[in-house]
Amino acid sequence: MIDLTHFDTDSVANPNNGIFGLPFSENDSRLIILPVPWEVTVSYKAGTARVAEKICHASMQVDLLDDDYPDGWKQGIFLRDPDKNILMKSDYLRKEAELYINYITEGEELCNNKFMQKVLREINEGSEFLNNWVYEQTKELLDRGKLVAILGGDHSAPLGYYKALAEKQGDFGILQIDAHCDLREAYEYLTYSHASIMFNALKEIPQLTRLVQAGIRDYSPGELEFIKNSNGRIVTYFDKNIKERIYEGENWKKIVEEIISYLPQKVYLSFDIDGLDPKLCPNTGTPVAGGFETQQVYYLIRKIIESGRKFIGFDLNEVGISPNEWDENVGARVLFKLCNLLLASNETNAV
Repeated sequence: MIDLTHFDTDSVANPNNGIFGLPFSENDSRLIILPVPWEVTVSYKAGTARVAEKICHASMQVDLLDDDYPDGWKQGIFLRDPDKNILMKSDYLRKEAELYINYITEGEELCNNKFMQKVLREINEGSEFLNNWVYEQTKELLDRGKLVAILGGDHSAPLGYYKALAEKQGDFGILQIDAHCDLREAYEYLTYSHASIMFNALKEIPQLTRLVQAGIRDYSPGELEFIKNSNGRIVTYFDKNIKERIYEGENWKKIVEEIISYLPQKVYLSFDIDGLDPKLCPNTGTPVAGGFETQQVYYLIRKIIESGRKFIGFDLNEVGISPNEWDENVGARVLFKLCNLLLASNETNAV
């Protein structure tokens, strides 16, 4: 471990250090954050592919005392540089996706346009490439005994990590904080759309025994039917129902205990930032009125750990780029909290 004797936590963050101003290398760090600069399939607003560097800049304003786990950062947190080749591929395919999405939203038929059929194939092949890249990157880190977090990018980013984690951990559950179900099959004919991440995870990862969704408030009839027909593999807490239960006298503690009761022993967190109230993330890709406060989510994760369940990894996605760095500031603070909670849950495995 690195000698922190002369590292002053009360001093201004050194921008020559890593994320949060921490003086760790990748080898020194217990937790590695893998940025995935990808936004090929976003449906509304773009920009999230380039947010990792913005979050790193904003993270220099985050104080290092976390009230849940004050010394967590001392195990080492490291953010890799975004892969420029992945970003270039995302930029190229994003332009193609815009042409394609504009074409189909105008009611045109794919069978009438061979060029658009080719574009669709290229996008789907690119997404498969991305999934394999994420799998390989995360598997290598897991094999080295690292904890891993994904920083998107759009919400399609973590599928390869789910697969690597399933091989390492066996059966596990996902807690999804999100405004959207993401249960559409090949949304817009894009096999690995950000709106299809959980459909694909459930389809391709048998070790994913339970998906618990919370904060959902924007979804299709088909997704609702998919949930109802899942034989309990999906449990969804809609934002409307959560709020109404609180309005009628129940407290968040009771609802949290109920949510946790559906989760298996190993829990992965998939956090789309639009699960929060959009005042906290106005420039996310698809903001929706309603949602959580940050402390509600932190309380839920903390109670999962206190229940004796293991927090095994997380992804944070769809943080937008804003003119005043507000979204990036919130994203950096959410990221720091999640890092500390993940480290707290895995403290006995520290290297």
